[in-house]
Amino acid sequence: MIVGRFLLSGTICIAALAGCAHSEHATGYEKAEPSGFLKDYSKLHAAANETDATLVYFMPDKAKFKSYTKVWLEPVQVWRGEKSDAKDMDKEDADFLSQFLWSKLDEELRKNYVMAQSPGPDVMHLRVGITEAGKSIPVLDNLTAPVSMVLYDGKKSLGGIQPFVGKATIEAEVTDSQTGELLAAAVDRRGGGKYAWKSLHRWGDVEAAYTYWAKKFAWRACMMRVDFTCEPPEE
Repeated sequence: MIVGRFLLSGTICIAALAGCAHSEHATGYEKAEPSGFLKDYSKLHAAANETDATLVYFMPDKAKFKSYTKVWLEPVQVWRGEKSDAKDMDKEDADFLSQFLWSKLDEELRKNYVMAQSPGPDVMHLRVGITEAGKSIPVLDNLTAPVSMVLYDGKKSLGGIQPFVGKATIEAEVTDSQTGELLAAAVDRRGGGKYAWKSLHRWGDVEAAYTYWAKKFAWRACMMRVDFTCEPPEE
């Protein structure tokens, strides 16, 4: 009877708190590695701090960024190159995740930019590739958190991401839509927050990461325009 009441109360708590998943930046041995999606990795360098992307590049002449008023956002790709951890993802999952990430990027970027469909004199070209998308284990995340806390003592794995959570890696590059000049690029990886109550479906952590990245891209673009009203996403 006591067990039954415990499970019932746990279910009620989960229902009340569902959708509050958050993601965390990957550190240590589980940082993102280049997959081959980007056209050029030679300009990328290690990020200055752990809350930034694993590898980043921004054009030196940041003032030039102000001239761009439009964004041409390509459909997000699930990259199936040999070094990609997403190369064996089934089509249904690939379609869902690519469309979800594209919609989040479009939602955030159109707040400050006109969304274009072709190259132009004031258009940035944004390519984004999904190179990893690992499902979480909702039952473990939501129903056995006390057990997991005992087993892992609240610590992350050696690789820097909590056990049992979803993981996501993307690569992105922004170029001048006419000249192809590289304006910015990044490779990043995030994992779900282990003890945050989250949606009871297996892509909850990945969706949280995509939502974060979309807001982060929009914030970065705002900062490059030297707009002092920019608000960074919450980590």
